[in-house]
Amino acid sequence: MASKPAPQPAPVEDPAPEERGVRAHARRNHEKLRVAANIVVAEQGADASLEEISRRAGLGSATLYRHYPTRLILLDVVFHDRVEALNAAAAPLLTSADPGTALVDWVLLLADHFTANLGLAKFLVLAEGAKDLTSAHDQVRDTGKKLLTRAQKAKAAAPDTTIGDLLDLLNSIVLTNERDPLRVRRLLDLAVSGIRR
Repeated sequence: MASKPAPQPAPVEDPAPEERGVRAHARRNHEKLRVAANIVVAEQGADASLEEISRRAGLGSATLYRHYPTRLILLDVVFHDRVEALNAAAAPLLTSADPGTALVDWVLLLADHFTANLGLAKFLVLAEGAKDLTSAHDQVRDTGKKLLTRAQKAKAAAPDTTIGDLLDLLNSIVLTNERDPLRVRRLLDLAVSGIRR
């Protein structure tokens, strides 16, 4: 008995020229906003004026909110590549032979990224538990937890220290001295003696 031929999928219709034009226009607006957001956030940090971002993109604020419904979603796009780079730089620390040094190196690595990217520290604080964001920021905390656990097992970090403690300490130092990397490093060097046993 001959088998029935498999049903063929319906042909996908090519969008009408006007619809393609609308999509291309939306993509251009999205890119203009992304570029403007990168510039303004680099100047003003996580509290950057959304109106200023719209103005520099040459677009209305309604267009900005259509593409980026919340400030956090906009910051997630702005910082995504930088957070991915931070995670890539931290990955080798997870297999370091000295867990205590690896933990301290991770804290200093975060501090360097935070001072090089104005607003990044605050974004990671705001992103904690937020929905509709990429998962890159969660990986920062997960890496820190793993490094802290390794250091505690090696008796190289105080057993009652939590990842929240470390991030609060780091954020407190960075957020009050974000534009002064040398002071951030000096204060962290003082704090490291409290992290290490």
